Amino acid sequence: MTNGDNVLFEPFTLGDLELPNRIIMAPLTRARASQPGDVPSDMNARYYAQRASAGLIISEATQVSQQGQGYAYTPGIYTPEQIAGWRKVTDAVHAAGGRMHAQLWHVGRISHPELQPGGELPVGPSAIKPEGSQVFISADSGMVDIPTPRALEADELPGIVEQYRQGAENAREAGFDGIEIHAANGYLLDQFIKSGSNHRTDDYGGSVENRLRFPMMVVEAVKQVWPAARIGIRVSPTGSFNSMFDADPHTTFRALARKVQEAGLAYIEVVEDSFQGNHENGRPESVIDAIREEFTGAYIGNGAYSRNEAIERINAGRCDLASFGRPIIANPDLVERFRQDAPLNEWDASTFYGGDERGYTDYPTLAESQ
Repeated sequence: MTNGDNVLFEPFTLGDLELPNRIIMAPLTRARASQPGDVPSDMNARYYAQRASAGLIISEATQVSQQGQGYAYTPGIYTPEQIAGWRKVTDAVHAAGGRMHAQLWHVGRISHPELQPGGELPVGPSAIKPEGSQVFISADSGMVDIPTPRALEADELPGIVEQYRQGAENAREAGFDGIEIHAANGYLLDQFIKSGSNHRTDDYGGSVENRLRFPMMVVEAVKQVWPAARIGIRVSPTGSFNSMFDADPHTTFRALARKVQEAGLAYIEVVEDSFQGNHENGRPESVIDAIREEFTGAYIGNGAYSRNEAIERINAGRCDLASFGRPIIANPDLVERFRQDAPLNEWDASTFYGGDERGYTDYPTLAESQ
């Protein structure tokens, strides 16, 4: 490989964490937490340890409370059992030579009373039903419609901020190397950020400054637990998944990047071209430019990159690292396959969500395939 071709495999300092390469395992919901209690299991530990050669593993989205859960079988990080389960995972990843951040998650309105404490309505910034969005609430429920959420009262927001702060504390206890704040894909923080889902008229809605207030309260809360150099945030500026829209993503996410810069976070992971839906054809290059202009930390591009496209975009200064989803599901040794430019296993989409080892821990490595 030439030096330019080699860039994906060069070490990188992310905040104060030394990564051996620039290939990131994206956060990937797989809905395989053990029951009862949505607890990570030995099977989950094997899955993540298999992928420990990635520069950094970002955990699947992990709810900070029962209220924050939107799908059956997703893991939490708010009970002693869940913390102990995650400790099994991080121990296995570290034993395999890897590094791992926990992605902290509250789904907001993308839930169902069956999953909520006391059978209550899901909550959001405004009482706006996410049209066309569905969740699964049990093994046999299939996808079910989401009701119109209840708008959060302003005096409830500090309690949710505390859920994130405690989640960050629990992630430290569970042995993670850092955390990622999930502010993408139509979940709670994204719902506050974007104008289409936030119609509030108080200090948390209306202007861009107001819409960013609650997400930045979360950032400041987790900074009480982790140094900023061990914290990242995930955003999806033009993502349409979960009935999302912002009237001016260029302005909104420039402002967010400026605030994240002021907060000193290690990285922003940007969902550029989601397989779940995107308002722009191709990547939102002007929004990417706006974020890059305001934020001097690491930019992780997430956009269904091929190996060669990731190399090209890093060399062109469009991103610093690249996170991969479906390819790393199907190729636990994705780093080595990319290094050799070897063929990739094909993924089985029917096994993405829920189930057992099939389509989870049984994908062969290159060595096992030969």
